[in-house]
Amino acid sequence: MKKIIVANWKNSVNTLAQASDLLESYNNCLTELPEQNFSLIVCPPTQFLSEVAKLLDTRMVLGAQDTSPGLKDLGVRYVIVGHSDRRWPARLSPNETQAGESDADVNAKLKTVLKDEMTPTICLGERGRKNDWQNFLIQQTRATFTGLSSDEISRCLIAYEPVWAISTTPGAKPDNPESALESIKIIRETLGVDVKVLYGGSVTSSNAHDFLSQDGIDGVLVGGTSINKEEFAEILSRL
Repeated sequence: MKKIIVANWKNSVNTLAQASDLLESYNNCLTELPEQNFSLIVCPPTQFLSEVAKLLDTRMVLGAQDTSPGLKDLGVRYVIVGHSDRRWPARLSPNETQAGESDADVNAKLKTVLKDEMTPTICLGERGRKNDWQNFLIQQTRATFTGLSSDEISRCLIAYEPVWAISTTPGAKPDNPESALESIKIIRETLGVDVKVLYGGSVTSSNAHDFLSQDGIDGVLVGGTSINKEEFAEILSRL
């Protein structure tokens, strides 16, 4: 089964020229590969979706970083929902409680994406490994997917994104495949549905393949590294 690579540019791409340069780099890398045994989803900032859609090579798929009207008309096929930057807009310590989007907000968004016949990529993840984090992950998963049928859940992608492992979080610690698989198992058992799960959380060229080599991890959600042409090419070239 092909692995799934999601390149989430966040707000790190500020001009169309920069977006075009990145896509050219992606194209060159894909051309040099003997076989593309993965799916590559590119998620530019919303303001560049229309232009990127025109520039995107057929070997890539267009994604969006959040819900917005008219996405399907632009050719968007995947939509990131509930990213940690939106659930937790300020990088706070695990004991602080400021939040952005609630589980109910994320639930409403993913239902909208499904209704519009696109694939939601739903981010889930605990903020820390203290205070019964397993139960937090279970409750977050249940609340995020409430009201969805098994068929609807199976049409989603999930990105396990532990906030404590993201480099911009105070006191962040690197995650590892064993830890990620433990959490992914909790998510799958909570849903009771065969669903594809990616890993996200400070994915780099030095750790991506440790996660991608695991049978229980279907791909990676790549943030900052996706705009580093050399590092991202390294991830793709080793698949």
